[in-house]
Amino acid sequence: MPAILVASLFFCHPAPLDMPRASAYLVSDSSGARRLEDRFDELDLWTSRAVLGRWTDDEGRVLTVSKLDAVAPKFLGGSMTRSAYMDNVARIGVRDRDESPRLEAIGKLSPFPIPEDGPVPPRHDVRGIKSALYYHGTNTTSLVCAFLPEESRAWYLVVWDLLEGDATSPGDDIEAAKEAFEDEFLGKWDEIVESDLRSEAGFLAARRAYESARAKSPRPAERKDGEPKRKKADPADRERELLRADAHHSVTNYLNWHSTDAREFTVLDDLPPDSTFVATLTNELGAMRAKYAAAFPTPLESSNVLAVARIFRDRAEYLESLDVNDHSDMRWSAAYWSPSRRELVAYLPQGGSGKLLETIRHEAFHQYLSYACAMISASPWINEGYAQYFEDEESADWGMEVDVEQLAETLPSVMAMDYREFYDGSDLQRRLKYRLAWSMAYFLEKGAPDVRFAPFKDVKRDYVRALLEHGDMDKATEAAFGTPENKRLFVSEWKKFWKAM
Repeated sequence: MPAILVASLFFCHPAPLDMPRASAYLVSDSSGARRLEDRFDELDLWTSRAVLGRWTDDEGRVLTVSKLDAVAPKFLGGSMTRSAYMDNVARIGVRDRDESPRLEAIGKLSPFPIPEDGPVPPRHDVRGIKSALYYHGTNTTSLVCAFLPEESRAWYLVVWDLLEGDATSPGDDIEAAKEAFEDEFLGKWDEIVESDLRSEAGFLAARRAYESARAKSPRPAERKDGEPKRKKADPADRERELLRADAHHSVTNYLNWHSTDAREFTVLDDLPPDSTFVATLTNELGAMRAKYAAAFPTPLESSNVLAVARIFRDRAEYLESLDVNDHSDMRWSAAYWSPSRRELVAYLPQGGSGKLLETIRHEAFHQYLSYACAMISASPWINEGYAQYFEDEESADWGMEVDVEQLAETLPSVMAMDYREFYDGSDLQRRLKYRLAWSMAYFLEKGAPDVRFAPFKDVKRDYVRALLEHGDMDKATEAAFGTPENKRLFVSEWKKFWKAM
């Protein structure tokens, strides 16, 4: 194993850091306004913030760097918002005599139980490192080391997954790995922080600037009687900014990744420097979301909503992210919206940025509607139908030969389908169901307003309200049309509209 291998991991392949999984709650404030509230498993939220980065090399070794500055939750199953976590998380001090919080944190991040007979120090002191301890015991498949750099206010943990041997190829030698790790990682920690760990370098620079300014500045005057109190931050707005911070955290230590922000969205990407796609996307995202909101207004208060989009530069990276985000069954896809992770994920296809923009128009509608409906699944005829409507930029082209008279007979069954039924069948059958859903969305936008007495003008509004009330897509569809007669009228007017096109 060459000694340079450890340091070179930082210049290999960054592995996606997963966003914490959110659970959706519909809550009301004192004024009666309702909004979606994200809550998280405490341990999942803690882990997602503790891990600073993960890198892989060409042979499959994985190196994970974490920061041990916050106490790990001791009881699983707890659920809380990001704000509650930030307000209640306890910090681990490097001078604390009680080592149990640090050991608890190491145990949560280690791939195996830490040995009972205690840690093992390096064979010799490492320059720049105040203390270092190995916790892998007799395990030879992963190197686990906690270390405290000089002048640091936090311990760090590295887990380095090594190559296991087989009948044809020997695995990595753990002792050789330790020697390389001490020489090329611990011994060069300051260089690694300055060149690669941007979050830590930024934190250290900000701390130095703060302490310098504090030393030079007098203490601020106390607030005088009668002076207005500072306005507290809006809780929903704080939740949005904490989600943005989590999105930034997931890529901040990856040198080829960038983040672009606006009030309602954050775009993360590792596209080539000469790519103009992100500028195009950020210019259009605001307009796109305005169109979604006009088509599907929500009764929910939306100041906590943040649309996060993660764009990979190629399909290989995208496929790797599918496994991280529990979507390994979607390896056929070009993009997806992950409601639990609260992010839209895509990649730049060989067809170029034009095709990617179409895909994002589609997935971004799923993202919008999920927030508008408090993460309650909407019927595929609405969810997929409107996603295609916006993807096609409101085009009236079916893209295939159709018999409108015959399709009208299948329309009610498509409106009643769940996702299993909607996605079932051959490629041609699925495509036809998608286009039928699209045709209903197109009719609602372009044809329904001209029907006499406007019997369908409240279909979308009533659908969303019923879905929020009952949490059931079938009940929402029935409520949207009001009566069976009105539903039959919808099919009749749909058929008349498309036969005239």
